[in-house]
Amino acid sequence: RSVVAIITTKTAAHISNAILAATQPFYPAPVQDAQPDRPIGYGAFGVVWSVTDPRSGKRVALKKMPNVFQNLASCKRVFREIRMLSSFKHDNVLCLLDILQPTNPHFFQELYVLTELMQSDLHKIIVSPQSLTIDHVKVFVYQILRGLKYLHSANILHRDIKPGNLLVNSNCILKICDFGLARIWDARERQNMTHEVVTQYYRSPELLMGARRYTGAVDIWSVGCIFAELLARRILFQAQGPIDQLDLIIDLLGTPTPDEMKYACEGARNHVLRAPFRVNTFHRMRQLSQHTTDDAVQLLSMMLQFDPDKRATVDQALKHSYLDEGRMRFHSCMCSCCYTNTSVPGNTRIFSTDPDPVHEMPFDPKWEKELSRLSMFDLRDRMYRFVTERTPLFGTPLCINPSSAAYKNFAR
Repeated sequence: RSVVAIITTKTAAHISNAILAATQPFYPAPVQDAQPDRPIGYGAFGVVWSVTDPRSGKRVALKKMPNVFQNLASCKRVFREIRMLSSFKHDNVLCLLDILQPTNPHFFQELYVLTELMQSDLHKIIVSPQSLTIDHVKVFVYQILRGLKYLHSANILHRDIKPGNLLVNSNCILKICDFGLARIWDARERQNMTHEVVTQYYRSPELLMGARRYTGAVDIWSVGCIFAELLARRILFQAQGPIDQLDLIIDLLGTPTPDEMKYACEGARNHVLRAPFRVNTFHRMRQLSQHTTDDAVQLLSMMLQFDPDKRATVDQALKHSYLDEGRMRFHSCMCSCCYTNTSVPGNTRIFSTDPDPVHEMPFDPKWEKELSRLSMFDLRDRMYRFVTERTPLFGTPLCINPSSAAYKNFAR
């Protein structure tokens, strides 16, 4: 299965050191660059490498998910994530390109997933010294909401929207990634779910107050926090712990009414009611930066409502006039849904009639309930069949190349 014997002499030296190899003969694509395979990210659920796909010659991201069947929770999380990733087809959501097929069902313990390779993420951009214009802010916020609309239309709650989970490439295309905490939900009813989700700085008031029944409004709150962070180049609510986090929010929004805390647990409500009354100081948001306009503050106020029932939906946020310029810029030269007609004078831009598309096949809310009833054995069997029955990209399956110079580092 080494590719050394089936590639051209011109690329043999480079490809023989590659982690990815083809499992059958194919006509190799020219390699676009000579970058070595290298790790680009580590997380609690795996490691991500930048590698070359020998079938296309393009650089892609290879995510290794080890110990998939270590426990039932891990198994469910991985199965849920690959099912979601494989269903995505959207400019602003990270999509699955391929899954490496296991060579032996008896040693099926880990998964290798290929996705698009992105050069950076929004966190790195925000903390960097590079310039971030108001045009950047508008096109980034528009893309986040555009991707989130797609996810919510698929009945998916992301539950961990934060700058580090918003990948950005050199053309400023932004993609939502990391679906390890995502869940299928029913928009028609509030379901019992854990409140210990979302990185603290981007966690909504209802989650901080122990709500177990919540909606897509938790994702909208996170986007509002990121919007403010893009304007100010600093985290909006940065506290040491959840209680201090809630206090910072109340310092800005004022003491909530009992009705605005209807989803909170009793202890959290009592904490707020015992504290001194605080007035709303949202007008201070105008001072986030010199680029913060009245339009920006208005959109922020729609997304940063204490009461999730009063918070803007993703559709309402996308319709705000503040995003008009970001939408126009994105569809003028960045999206894949519009195109330039070069056959007519002036290279006319043909705009899509559906600029903010929804998911074509939303997940059935019952899917999450069915998943919760499966045993480890059932999940392993379903995951194996799901992976092996997929048609490989370009019709040629890939495998890990143990003769790669980087293999030892990758395998450990």
